[in-house]
Amino acid sequence: MKQLNRNAGFTLIEIMVVMVILGLLVAIVAPNILGRSDQARVTVAQTQMSNIANALDLYRLDNGSYPSTQQGLQALVTKPSGSPEPKNWNPDGYLKSVPEDPWGNEYQYISPGVNGPYDLFSYGSDGREGGEGDAADISVRDNPDK
Repeated sequence: MKQLNRNAGFTLIEIMVVMVILGLLVAIVAPNILGRSDQARVTVAQTQMSNIANALDLYRLDNGSYPSTQQGLQALVTKPSGSPEPKNWNPDGYLKSVPEDPWGNEYQYISPGVNGPYDLFSYGSDGREGGEGDAADISVRDNPDK
């Protein structure tokens, strides 16, 4: 008969050493990963605003002007009423829906803008004007000189 080896398996000390090593790895790697999530959200916001800006440009090409502040970004999804009346609004729309920024807030749209035909921006992670780091405002200004 075969004799069972009672020494098969891990000892408590071996398990504890592995846990300490894993803990050290998490402590070293986690800050790098967590720090990047804030930058990733900023990048997502910039990409979304670029897509919205492209849709706004298509809207202007079809209709002769950008939507007013009152018509807002929703004018890219459903035909707006009010002034300026869209002359040739695309029945398929320009966006399927207006996205929220990565922090769950609405993108801000003002037309006419301070430095161009419109201002498009996000207030960042804090949802308030100003701020620093990931809480800083992120904007896309359409510049006719581009």
